[in-house]
Amino acid sequence: MEGRFPYTAQQELHRENDQGVVAGFDMRAVLARFSAKRCKFWPSIEIIALEKAWNQAYKLGDTRALEEILDDQIVLINDDGSIQTKAEFLASVQPAKSQEQQVAPESMNVRVFGNTAIATGVFRAKGVESGKPYVRRERFVDTWVHKGGKWLCVATTATPSSTER
Repeated sequence: MEGRFPYTAQQELHRENDQGVVAGFDMRAVLARFSAKRCKFWPSIEIIALEKAWNQAYKLGDTRALEEILDDQIVLINDDGSIQTKAEFLASVQPAKSQEQQVAPESMNVRVFGNTAIATGVFRAKGVESGKPYVRRERFVDTWVHKGGKWLCVATTATPSSTER
């Protein structure tokens, strides 16, 4: 994949501002821009950008982009309590299942503990499924580990927060 996410996530990633919020769609280029500006918030900035990239890749069914950010040994616990391996999850990713118009975190908090980061927040998906509009909200916890020079998600779980139809 050569470090490039083949979709435009500019609507989801904010432009760089005084607080150092990330912009763009080429994830490696975005992260490289900040390499000279590293600060105590740097890992959090990386994780937030990766979380948003994950949402867009999932929305578009981009398994190559997901492959880049999910560890091979990831533990995925779905909102129904089922567990999937990385291979099972990637095989289930299909953009044709629904017509999602928006996939984005509503809120997110990242805590960093050395080479481990925990992202928590609320994820929102809006779209049309079987001809009916929906808004789905889930509370998530994602665990990231910095290894091999990059952050990889090693565990994720989601719980329905509320559903609007």
